[in-house]
Amino acid sequence: MTSWILPILIVVVALWVIGAYNGLVSLKNQALNAFKQIDVQLKRRHDLIPNLVNSVKGEMDFEKGTLTAVIEARSHAVAAKTPQESMQAENVLTGALGRFIAVAESYPQLRSHEGVASLMEELKSTENKIAFARQHYNDAVQDQNIRIASFPNVLLAGPFGFHPETLFQVPEAERAAIDAAPEVKFS
Repeated sequence: MTSWILPILIVVVALWVIGAYNGLVSLKNQALNAFKQIDVQLKRRHDLIPNLVNSVKGEMDFEKGTLTAVIEARSHAVAAKTPQESMQAENVLTGALGRFIAVAESYPQLRSHEGVASLMEELKSTENKIAFARQHYNDAVQDQNIRIASFPNVLLAGPFGFHPETLFQVPEAERAAIDAAPEVKFS
């Protein structure tokens, strides 16, 4: 009877290792897929920016610094090679676009121009889709990171090459703007 205990124990451990490994692979692929969904929306944003900048260039002559910042930030974002570089570059681009949108909205002639208004609406819609995609990515990464750090998976994660991923975080400039938001009181 005791001769069956060791083989059964080996089979149970082997099944656990296979299940744990497959679970980690699944979570890693979910996080990768979520990042690719962000990538799709970022590509869409990258494609919209030149059209928008060209549409407003003549109207915003004295706002060249704002336009230049957007164009440079887009160039850095497109050239990013790693996910971390992409995250940093996209955060800079998000800040530049926020300033651009704020400046552009102060020009009544731009708001009334149908093409510019359509592009601005498309850009705002894309920004919302990027925010949702980032949230989905962060949820997938959080699930993966929890699984990697949890016992007993932590025993397998390192040797099999699974490491925690980086979350997309709110850029410091946006965080400062959120912290500086006025408090509304109804009294």
